[in-house]
Amino acid sequence: MEVRDLAIAFRTEAGLVRVVDNVSFSVAEREIVGIVGESGSGKTLSLLAVIGLIQDPNAVITGSLRYKGRELIGLAPRRLHRIRGREIAMIFQDPMTALTPVYTIGWHIVEQIRAHADISRRAARRRAIELLGEVGLPDPARQADRYPHQLSGGQRQRALIAIALSCNPSLLIADEPTTALDVTVQVQILRLLERLRRDFGSAVVLITHDMGVVAELADRVMVMYAGRIVECGTREDVFRQPGHPYTWGLMRSIPPLHGAKPRRLAAIPGSPPSPAERPAGCPFRPRCIFRHAPCLDQPALYARGGQEIACFLIPEGSDPEHATPAVDAA
Repeated sequence: MEVRDLAIAFRTEAGLVRVVDNVSFSVAEREIVGIVGESGSGKTLSLLAVIGLIQDPNAVITGSLRYKGRELIGLAPRRLHRIRGREIAMIFQDPMTALTPVYTIGWHIVEQIRAHADISRRAARRRAIELLGEVGLPDPARQADRYPHQLSGGQRQRALIAIALSCNPSLLIADEPTTALDVTVQVQILRLLERLRRDFGSAVVLITHDMGVVAELADRVMVMYAGRIVECGTREDVFRQPGHPYTWGLMRSIPPLHGAKPRRLAAIPGSPPSPAERPAGCPFRPRCIFRHAPCLDQPALYARGGQEIACFLIPEGSDPEHATPAVDAA
């Protein structure tokens, strides 16, 4: 998949508010790309645009979304329906709103399979039960006949994963797939994603707040802030040598596994800006202790080895860890 200059805005009474701003990235076959960032950074919205699920009449989507060479923006709904679910599937973040309460868990999976494959209802049900077992649900035949409200939050999340995996998609978008799951089940889900790549050549876009999950699974990491990409690179580069002050702050907030226990975890001061009130220049400037005069302009993504970093510290040859904190209020 190739995403180029994707921008998403909404018409409001105050004018056009841009939520995602010129995002570009690619996902190769068999690659797992992790997207991290605070809530509201545009991670989920960018991927909802890929599968055509932003249907608000006030939404304005521009740029290019090419899947296997086919442009998805402006594609007819019927043609997009053939791709969505079969070739590109998504694990949604909130299982309670993603599942229809009046239908059983098994019905959801059977419907998904039969919508994209010429298969009998009985065979589809057998496949549904197999999937529920693979995602770690006990007594999967019984669980297939239960309704969403009869399952715990973690069980509903696993049911969503089973639905997404049912057609062995070429591209799987996983939005917080391990939320509300205990550590043992998290490992099972991560192994399922790895198997999907290994056995079917699938690519995965993993949206998460869990840096541990990214470190375990992702080949490349993309860090988003306020609707923009601020850093991207291989997992090894981003974790060993983060270049953007925001990425550095995310890494510092992870509790250490070894050494002395800190009295208090490091935190990034302030909060992300509202899309309607983003500051001029670098969007991270109000929260950044390294801000200086050039930050009043919007930085481009600068190359540093295998990484790209949207920060004016990079062309000056500095890294946040070794830079001098600013004293001005630029």
